[in-house]
Amino acid sequence: MISRRTVSRRTVLTRTVSRRIVLAAAGAIAGTSVLSRRAQAAEFNLKYGNDLPATHPINKRAAEACDAIRAATNGRVDIQIFPNSQLGGSTDMLSQVRSGALDIFTVGSPLANLIPVSAIPSIAFAFQNFDGVWAAVDGDLGGHIRREVAKIGLIAFDRMWDNGFRQITTSNKPINEPNDLKGLKLRVPVSPLFTSMFRALGTAPTAINFVEVYTALQTKIVDGQENPLALIDAAKFYEVQKYCSLTGHMWEGFWMVANRRNFEQLPQDLRETTVRLLNQGAVKQRDDMATLNVTLEAQLKQKGLTFNTVNKKPFQEALKAAGFYAEWRGKFGEDAWKTLERYSGALS
Repeated sequence: MISRRTVSRRTVLTRTVSRRIVLAAAGAIAGTSVLSRRAQAAEFNLKYGNDLPATHPINKRAAEACDAIRAATNGRVDIQIFPNSQLGGSTDMLSQVRSGALDIFTVGSPLANLIPVSAIPSIAFAFQNFDGVWAAVDGDLGGHIRREVAKIGLIAFDRMWDNGFRQITTSNKPINEPNDLKGLKLRVPVSPLFTSMFRALGTAPTAINFVEVYTALQTKIVDGQENPLALIDAAKFYEVQKYCSLTGHMWEGFWMVANRRNFEQLPQDLRETTVRLLNQGAVKQRDDMATLNVTLEAQLKQKGLTFNTVNKKPFQEALKAAGFYAEWRGKFGEDAWKTLERYSGALS
């Protein structure tokens, strides 16, 4: 929660203080004046939480952006980052940012529990590459979602951060075709869209917050999970999984959202600086992910994962036959769906 600096002054007057002590004190104050100014608390302190490992590219670029904000505002705005679910799971932090206990939160699929249409960029097999993704979420589709976010007292910043195209890892068998998913106990995020998709493919999806996934895999509560390669690596899922099937079934990004009431306590110039630099950080992080994806497969192979490439078309056909696209077209509404298909092409 944003806290304003309070400045108190204490003036001590005494006739018994010797001139020597006064001079010594004056010298000490002069010698430490720079350090004192540096140690002063910021005028606005913001708490920013996420459920991603500290080593994830989002946290690296977010830390860089927060440093830039501190410098650009002459120390008036200080954003402290709490990564790796230090403030609770994603559903907990979403509640916190709505109440104002948390100022900023990087939220992915759990946002759909409050704003169903926020999940529309993650519709299965909607995008084949990042060019299509960024055109949509930086354009009209993203604008549609931001307007819906504003209705629940949050501000969604203009640029989404990249989580990447999601791939399936398993401990017992590779996934080559839709039938391989039947009966598989698969961890999914706490999001209706993910649960719906995998149920349509015959999977047994289990919604688990990200912070609990490693343990769920380790103890065989679930057989597998699905995440982008960067998270598979950062969370060390290769230690408890054997196969990685390159399904690329969904793209997922993160909205950087702020509690509107808290954020608007900042003067307009500070708000604009904060938004501008966090948006710049998002664009840099997208480039980081593009570079990282080139090397991650080879690195994860060295760490023990066995990869296989998947033909996506049979999965798309299975979803269409199961009524998945028709169902979500109805849930998202015609306006949102037509906006999506302007970027993705026809899906249903």
